This record gives sequence, C-alpha cells and structure tokens, in this order.
Amino acid sequence: MLSAAWSLVSRIELLDVLDIVLIAVIIYNVLLLVRGTRGWYITVGILSLFGFYYAAHLLHLRTLEWLLDNFSGYIIFALIVLFQSELRKALAELGRGNIITRMRHRRRRESFEEIVLAATTLANRQIGGLIVLEGTFGLRNYIENGIEIDAGVTYDLLVTIFTPNTPLHDGAVIVQGERIAAASCFLPLTLDPLLSNELGTRHRAAIGITEETDALAIVISEETGIISTVSGGKMTRNLDGPTLLEHLRQSEKRRGKGLFEKSRRRPEGSRRQEVM
Repeated sequence: MLSAAWSLVSRIELLDVLDIVLIAVIIYNVLLLVRGTRGWYITVGILSLFGFYYAAHLLHLRTLEWLLDNFSGYIIFALIVLFQSELRKALAELGRGNIITRMRHRRRRESFEEIVLAATTLANRQIGGLIVLEGTFGLRNYIENGIEIDAGVTYDLLVTIFTPNTPLHDGAVIVQGERIAAASCFLPLTLDPLLSNELGTRHRAAIGITEETDALAIVISEETGIISTVSGGKMTRNLDGPTLLEHLRQSEKRRGKGLFEKSRRRPEGSRRQEVM
C-alpha cells in the first residue's frame, strides 16, 4: 500500500500542484463572493446537480446521466441571464484591479455603515450594546460560549439583538469579517481600580477583551446613550455617527498595516472575570 501511494505521489509534478492550488483558490474566492447573497443558494444547487451527475455515472443510471448531461448547456445560459448585473459589475471591477480585494473592501465598508447606523439608533433610544470586531487574534473561545448567528452585518439584525427583553440582548455581539458570528457572548472584564465608577459592565468587558486581544469594541451606554470605542484597553468616548465611521475606517487601515496592536500588559492591580 505504501509503495502504491509513493508511486502515485512520485508521478505528481510541480505544475499539477500549481494547477490544483489555482483551482482551489478560484473556487474559494467565488464561494466567498456569493456567500450571503442569492448566488450562494444557486451555487449550492449547481454543486448538487454535479453531485447527482457523478452519482448517476457511478451507479450507471443512464437515463438520469443523459438527462443531466443534455441540460448542462442550458444551465450556463440560465446563469448568464440570472446574474447579468452581477457579471457586469464583476467584469468592471476586474478591469479596475483586484476584484477579490475590491469586493472585500466594499463589503467591509458596508458592514461599517450598518454598524454605525445601528449604534447611533441604539444610542438615541438609550439601549445598551456591545459589538466586538475580531482582529488577527481569533475569538473562537468567546464565540462558542454565545449563540451562533452566522449572518451578514445589518442594521435591523443588530438593533433586534440588543432590543431589551429579547433572548440575545445580554452579552456581546462578535463580528468576524463581514459576518455576525455570534451574540450573547460572555467576555472577560477588567476590574482595574483606576477606572471610573461611571463605567458599567459593558465598558469593563470592552476593555477586558481588547486587553486580551487586538479586537476593536464598540460600546453604547444604556444610561447615557454615549458611544465609545475601545482598542488595546484604551477607550475613546462621545463619538457621533460620522466620527465613529471614520474611527472604524482608520482602525481598519492601521490593522491592515500591522499597527493595530494591543497592549499585552495588564494594568497593575487589575483582574479579570467572565461577564455573566
């Protein structure tokens, strides 16, 4: 068995590996582009058809194989009709540069705008909220102790989550990239004695998570309606909508350049516990 495996591996050339890697990258980025859109469900449907075709071929189901084989050409034309606007945008982006990078930046900007709109709405209604944007340090441990959401970042969803007396309004929302990963998450909170007594549990949790990781936290005070951001354990308060949006964009730029760093040192005399 080992000799057969070695014989198979020895026949693989560098170009074969490169070919496989390129195909994998293309498929991954296509799935990334359509994720969260109507194209995602159509992509799943197309992959299912390929699965049926392969199963029909293996099981020698000639009629089903013939049917799928003859309809495959029509599927291509149907996709062109269904996605003509998306294809035009994609080709235009491709002509201007890296389409994948541009699409990610556009989605990130849209996510920021949704977060800012939700934060200002919560502030005007004096509804408390805590939104944590994951950095380079993974937040899986905190995501797993919350309620999985895995949905796009939208104003409606964020406001609904933090509305009082709803099941998910306690705890934090964690955002990974352009997706809400989880809600009602427990975070480490700092008990730094130097902090003002005016700061509640949400603010202490925001400081705690940003001392432990390079995440960026957005806090909306339930008592005052003040919007604050926290990074590296340092808090910036009294932000309005435009200022918050600019703060998010600048933080993203610093993070992209490797400058969005946290302080790993704990403040003297500080301790941590879990937000319950």
